[in-house]
Amino acid sequence: MNNNKSSNFLHIKNIFESISSEYDFMNDLMTFKNHSKWKKEIAEIAKYSSPKKILDVATGTGDIAINLSKIKGSKIEGVDVSGNMLKIARKKIDELKIDNIVLKTCEAENLVFEDNHFDIVSIGYGVRNFSNLKKGLSESYRVLKKDGKLIILETSIPENLIIRFMYTIITSIYIPLIAFIFSGKTKAYLYLLDSTKKFPPKNKFIEMLYRTGFEKVETRKKLYGASTIYIISK
Repeated sequence: MNNNKSSNFLHIKNIFESISSEYDFMNDLMTFKNHSKWKKEIAEIAKYSSPKKILDVATGTGDIAINLSKIKGSKIEGVDVSGNMLKIARKKIDELKIDNIVLKTCEAENLVFEDNHFDIVSIGYGVRNFSNLKKGLSESYRVLKKDGKLIILETSIPENLIIRFMYTIITSIYIPLIAFIFSGKTKAYLYLLDSTKKFPPKNKFIEMLYRTGFEKVETRKKLYGASTIYIISK
């Protein structure tokens, strides 16, 4: 990892370490509680493949991994760069007495798993914060079995001009305000908003997925396009 990438990685890691305690609450406010419903949808999509081995990248506080754990006969590996996020995930998992989730610290760009290992790879609100997006996608492709699925939930900028105008107001005024009031870590949330703006538009991101080697991409628009679920086949 060169110095620039190392610096970027550490910056992203430190942001998530710093906001871990209020992360779930802020997600409720920023998505009007819709994120929980979308994370459940990821598990519903995955269930149709009857997966046995599942990897949840950027697992954060563990919501997606917990939903995936309900799939009969499944074993979930949840990885994240933030130890503080994983502490919260472990607490949730312990309280729910879930025994088919294993959590570990791991970078999305350097996954510690063998090739063609997982039936499903899921990433919820994580790809836009990869220190190297191309490398991170390549790693997800590498560890995914042939005919496996990569399921991504990520923020996106609405295409409709009227909706985009409302989205701009929410992201430039509402979210910074609630971050200041409820978190006091406005800079961290401004970075996360900025990462949404810098993330490739949907069509360009889909092109990246095809260039990585994936064969089919389906999209589902959420909250008028403020988030998108990508269902990607290897």
